[in-house]
Amino acid sequence: MGKKGKFQQRLEKHHDELRWLYMELYDNSSMFAELCERMQQFDKERNKELKTRDLKREADREWYKRNDMLGMMFYIDNFAGNMKGVESRLDYVEKCNVNYIHLMPFLDTTPGRSDGGYAVSDFRKVQEKLGSMEDLDDLTASCHKKEINVCMDFVMNHTSEDHEWAKKARQGDGEYMSRYFFFDNEEEPAMYERTVPQVFPTTAPGNFTWLEDAGHYVMTSFYPYQWDLNYKNPRVFNEMMYNFLYLANRGIDIIRIDAVPYIWKELNTPCRNLPQVHTIVRMMRMIGEIVCPGVLLLGEVVMEPEKVVPYFGTVEKPECHMLYNVTTMATTWHTVATRDVSLLKRQLDIVNALPKDYVFLNYLRCHDDIGWGLDYATLAREGMEERAHKKYLNDYFQGYAGESNSRGELYNADPVTGDARFCGTTASMCGIEKAGFEQDEDAMEKAIQKDLMLHAYMFMQSGIPVLYSGDEIGQVNDYTYKKDPDKAADSRYIHRGVMDWERAKNIADMDTVEGKMFRGLGQLERIRKSEKVFMSNADTWTVDTGESSVLCIGRYYDGDEIYGLFNFSECEKTVRIDEAKSGYTDLVSGGKVDLGKIHVPAYGFYYFMKKRSS
Repeated sequence: MGKKGKFQQRLEKHHDELRWLYMELYDNSSMFAELCERMQQFDKERNKELKTRDLKREADREWYKRNDMLGMMFYIDNFAGNMKGVESRLDYVEKCNVNYIHLMPFLDTTPGRSDGGYAVSDFRKVQEKLGSMEDLDDLTASCHKKEINVCMDFVMNHTSEDHEWAKKARQGDGEYMSRYFFFDNEEEPAMYERTVPQVFPTTAPGNFTWLEDAGHYVMTSFYPYQWDLNYKNPRVFNEMMYNFLYLANRGIDIIRIDAVPYIWKELNTPCRNLPQVHTIVRMMRMIGEIVCPGVLLLGEVVMEPEKVVPYFGTVEKPECHMLYNVTTMATTWHTVATRDVSLLKRQLDIVNALPKDYVFLNYLRCHDDIGWGLDYATLAREGMEERAHKKYLNDYFQGYAGESNSRGELYNADPVTGDARFCGTTASMCGIEKAGFEQDEDAMEKAIQKDLMLHAYMFMQSGIPVLYSGDEIGQVNDYTYKKDPDKAADSRYIHRGVMDWERAKNIADMDTVEGKMFRGLGQLERIRKSEKVFMSNADTWTVDTGESSVLCIGRYYDGDEIYGLFNFSECEKTVRIDEAKSGYTDLVSGGKVDLGKIHVPAYGFYYFMKKRSS
């Protein structure tokens, strides 16, 4: 079938629903016709290699649910200077067993007003220090030759105040003012403020910014230099979809939609998770399936799993392909600080009960802070009060409480509410920084073991594990951000340090932290990649171990069964899984075991496997 025929076939499949949703939202047939024409144009511009990739993935729609998927996220400049540098480091990425890289925001921004790259001034230009769109084309093509997928952030909710639309709006051009939320009076912004929560109450209070030169208020949910887009205007939707398709045609495989719940605004609502958001994401999914069906949508929705699931859509009308498992990440660190797995077990049970079609991205940390959005209703029944517990967690990870070896800093601390978020690398939170500073070899061994145990546990969760660059060599906090005036006020830069390539040279030396971490993680990655029981759609459950600090996760797929044991305490524990279960193989050591009485060392872990044929 010719190129035009394939496009028409996909368009016909989705046309009626897409038009119905578009007309329901905008009632504008001429703008819908323009959207269809431009989609066809982007289809014509999509190169042969990407179209071949699309066809392959259309034939295997479950490709991203396999057990060989492993991600790594990094800032391009911190990892390798620029895009050409990243291209030169792809052999290292392969050594890490990674086949999915998330390039943190790289589109054009204004220095000092970038919010880490999330205030985009041009959706079709790469930051000059990082390269060009041609460099991006080369990088994605090189990644595809090595079967590495490329993910990028698509910041749909807002633009920078330096975007061409914002500049024209600021000058009073009504066409462009209508693409944002402009008000020439105090009353309407005040009405929004009554029902809309603040994102950054300490560093950027309120949801509006007064523009003295323009004589108007503009909605700015995040920072004053990030202006919220008005998706009630069909021109905004169309143009942002054209940007989406332009970037997809650069070879991007996974589009991470930033701040999805905020996209639609209505007066007298929280302006979060409104029904129209799902209409927009569903239309975006269909537009992708028509023009670039090999591209996945990853939604950034920061809520507990049972509340994020609407963003997957339904089997008949899917929305996002993947979502982040944010709450489980925060609950994991709560478990580290309390040495009590009960809340984490409950959290995993909720995730495991969800349909197997749902794919979560699991991680121990990311570019952002760790917010303590825990299940406080459950904790309250155990006698834990929210404010006091948040204080304990932040004190623990700063190294002030709970016999902690962690190091890190608070972010957005609010002295009135007592709320704060935490920043630190995985290695520093596990004690590697402290042990290195004190030159304590015993403490270092325990810290490395703790770090590896947490990764082993993450690999057992249902979904796709994602590493943060540097974690594979145990890289610690970087305090040099305080010397940069553009970064000093944002403690999140403590865990966004430059990749230490000198230390990375030690990955083959087992007498170094880097060698021990890299080898340990590599063994876990190869185990996961070789065993089908780690497929995203495997049956997954938790098992009561009788020990409050030891978590047990079971997985079953096509006759194979595995149990993972993870000790979150600094003491050896003895547990019993099932006296009747025998003949399991320890995938790490290779020994045979029964699941009766098991001794689990401090911060120890096991993968006990039994194959159908054994």
